[in-house]
Amino acid sequence: MGDINKYTTIDANGTGDFRDRGSKFLAYAYPIQTTQDVKDLLHALKKEHPKAVHHCYAYRIGMDGTQFRANDDGEPSGSAGKPIMGQIDSLGLTNVLVVVVRYWGGSLLGVPGLINAYKTATAQALSGVPKTEKWIENLFDIEFDYPAIGEVLYLLKQSEATIYKQDLQLFCSVKAGIPRLNSDAYVKRLSEIRGVKINISKQPD
Repeated sequence: MGDINKYTTIDANGTGDFRDRGSKFLAYAYPIQTTQDVKDLLHALKKEHPKAVHHCYAYRIGMDGTQFRANDDGEPSGSAGKPIMGQIDSLGLTNVLVVVVRYWGGSLLGVPGLINAYKTATAQALSGVPKTEKWIENLFDIEFDYPAIGEVLYLLKQSEATIYKQDLQLFCSVKAGIPRLNSDAYVKRLSEIRGVKINISKQPD
């Protein structure tokens, strides 16, 4: 069993290429953060492959993996999106999108053939990319006056926080993800710094 305070994702884009009876199944794996990433990447692939008959996909998002979707894009129900998702889940991944682009080859493959094709292409795309474990984080919006910048940034660095956004002017704001394991202790220390305001944040932008 993995560390319950960590999640696993991919570190780079991956590709797969499976062919059966003339049909081509081109798989593309991406590390993502938001559903907007999904829309942007799908849009780009549809422009890149305008003659493909299907752009099927699945994704899982969130450090706890609770945001997900599988889409058959016109293939028989359960024959494309589900096997793609099955490969993502078999590796225990989140913050991952896999799109499989299909070019029609003139022969019907049947549902078992389609399941095998989408599963195999996805497995290829995911097997070739490095995996990484990251801390599950609690997200916070932190506001403070400039004189407190040294103390705030020191504590965030010490906590191994991820900085998603920062605006360091006369009045400063930082969106940070602090590893869940120690977030209560570090939020307490941050809140003791004069003028610091901390609010729980939503998903990183």
